Amino acid sequence: MPTPIPASQRDRHLRGLPVPAAEGPLRRIGVFRALMLGDVLCAVPALRALRAAHPQAEITFIGLPWARDLMQRLPQVDRFIDFPGFPGLPEAGVDQGNVPEFLRQMQSEQFDLLLQLHGSGRIVNPLMAACGARRSAGFYEPGAFCPQPELYTVWPTEGHEVQRLLRLLDHLGVARQGEELEFPLKPQDFSELEAVWAEAASDTPYVCVHVGARLPSRRWPVQRFAEVADRLARKGYTVVLTGSSGEAALAAEAHSLMKQPSVNLAGRTTLWTLGALVAKARLLLCNDTGISHIAAALATPSVVVANGSEVSRWRPLGRGSHQVLWQAMECRPCHHVSCPSGHACALAIGPAEVAAACEGRLAATMDQPRPSFVPISYS
Repeated sequence: MPTPIPASQRDRHLRGLPVPAAEGPLRRIGVFRALMLGDVLCAVPALRALRAAHPQAEITFIGLPWARDLMQRLPQVDRFIDFPGFPGLPEAGVDQGNVPEFLRQMQSEQFDLLLQLHGSGRIVNPLMAACGARRSAGFYEPGAFCPQPELYTVWPTEGHEVQRLLRLLDHLGVARQGEELEFPLKPQDFSELEAVWAEAASDTPYVCVHVGARLPSRRWPVQRFAEVADRLARKGYTVVLTGSSGEAALAAEAHSLMKQPSVNLAGRTTLWTLGALVAKARLLLCNDTGISHIAAALATPSVVVANGSEVSRWRPLGRGSHQVLWQAMECRPCHHVSCPSGHACALAIGPAEVAAACEGRLAATMDQPRPSFVPISYS
């Protein structure tokens, strides 16, 4: 098994000192994490630490095409490269015709350091080795392929995702710069939100209810969301249903099941107007999905119904008041797209319990005004 190199030696690698002399300083750094919204937001603390250690380096993020907008706003990232997918990775389909061109581009980049922040490396480490970087660092599973043993570390199987990723930076001698998430918003995001929903400009207290999640196994029943949403509406809160265009049907179902009025913005917001909406909300109620990490980054109180996921790894981590409701099961964490055995973890969480959690979060934060504008972050 590879053993970590001494801290002094790691510092020489990562501070740009020549080890050996021919390698030279780190001027071009690539970071690979081709995952979805919540996964990528959990990598921001690692990017922040990397930027602080190498303020003059050009940092390029390699990810799925959706992430380009996010990376263009993060001050830790200078460039973005689209990843076309790869056989065995479930997050997106594989554009096999573009894989050879992707490898040619990666080899032409000649990164001084390529960081594999994608996960355990079981599938992607051979791909990292084929990218032709001068140095590569990341995670590996014991007994599996490891491209550069002195700079790779064993993938942690416990802890929050933010903390797992930071362990690679620890291994490389890079100082942490906090665990907070970032979701940089601009004034135009709030203006564009008001163009979609004029009431966003008022002081009307509202809650966001997000009934979707990428996998059916991660979704709490829509009927139960509607029941809780009705209860919150009767408390005087405007209920705003959120979701992507792919989740519009779920939001429409919730809207139709509610007995109280609601505002359905599913499919009508961009990533950034969604962020502006969450930033001003009194509360977010959602499944364990990417929007929960937006709320954590923006310090918006949240109640998360976690079905099947690994709570200790994916709970909201950041500023604000967050509560996760979940039922322990022998089959957690779930690896199924749809539950094959009745979805007991979801059905064990009742509407009354969720409504009480929401009311508790709202009461605890009643005197804390939501901001009318959240400035872009350069922390």
